[in-house]
Amino acid sequence: MSETPRRRALFIVGAGTEIGKTYATAALTRRLREQGRNVLTLKPLASGVPPIDDPAFAESDTAILLAAQGLPVTPETVEACSPWRFSAPLAPDQAAAREGRELHLDELVAWCERQLSPHRHPHPETTVLIEGVGGLMSPITAEATGLDWLKRLGLPALLVSGCYLGAISHALTAAETLRAHGVPLLAVVVSESEGAPTEPEVVAQAIARRVMAPVAVMRRGSGFPDALMGCL
Repeated sequence: MSETPRRRALFIVGAGTEIGKTYATAALTRRLREQGRNVLTLKPLASGVPPIDDPAFAESDTAILLAAQGLPVTPETVEACSPWRFSAPLAPDQAAAREGRELHLDELVAWCERQLSPHRHPHPETTVLIEGVGGLMSPITAEATGLDWLKRLGLPALLVSGCYLGAISHALTAAETLRAHGVPLLAVVVSESEGAPTEPEVVAQAIARRVMAPVAVMRRGSGFPDALMGCL
């Protein structure tokens, strides 16, 4: 982790993929802005991203995060939010390989470090949110996983879980992995999964009994949980 001055920052990780991580990140962005705080929300790696001029781009994670920041979709804002974008909906290393491109952890970490510099943007007090890609242990390069990326940055984590069958095990495994690797876990968000067999509150209670961090539910269509704002 760099010892140079940094902005206040948080890394949003998932217990799995397609569980509402971007929804939670966007909701947190909006809540911080409502509190009058400056927020810079980034998703450096993004897979399954259509071209900017494709109408489907409006549904992409990058577009959702730009909207949460009140920013228009332009080539400049898209590049500033998600400099590594791949069209295939695969893990970044596989998606990059399909396009004949390479992704290197050192370059990714260096880019993130520049965004964390208090001298990079007009508001040094800006809070930076970095959303990871896929699950915590998803490969991002041929050698590195999302956990390696997070550890290199040395940031605390917000863990997003679903409430699908198996979600409790996935969330607890991710939380234990973070603990074993010395990554501070600030909170856990249980995002409502479509068609889940169990209510998200039941999943949240099961997770809360086993982790040393606040846990709260976020239903689809709702804002970021108020109960977690004090620890972020």
